[in-house]
Amino acid sequence: MENITTAIELKNAIQRLKVEQTISGQLLKEQFYFAYESIKPVNLIRKTLHEVVASPHLIDNILGLAIGLASGYISRIAVVGVSGNLIKKLFGSVLQLGVTNTVAQHPDTIKSIGQYIFQHILRKKEKVLPRIL
Repeated sequence: MENITTAIELKNAIQRLKVEQTISGQLLKEQFYFAYESIKPVNLIRKTLHEVVASPHLIDNILGLAIGLASGYISRIAVVGVSGNLIKKLFGSVLQLGVTNTVAQHPDTIKSIGQYIFQHILRKKEKVLPRIL
């Protein structure tokens, strides 16, 4: 800033500073409003859901985990059933943990095996259907 030597220059400098202060105040208010809006619970949930939907890797990971949990639970039920035997229950829990971890860690392999089986079942049905009609 230059040295002010006259009263007119002082008044002009004060006027410029007041304008700058007004502009800075408005910008600060706008930033505060945006920050306030971004931390509202509704907006946080909306933003999080948008990010989840937009992220295919996260959806694949959640899907793999869900399939792992379901397959582990089904394998335990298939082996143990409703048995009251403590050793069977322990073995079923260990089996459930193993299957869940394996499926959750290798979802692409499981998916490709499932697609292969699904495609072969559909191909057999497609071959059978034309003969029936």
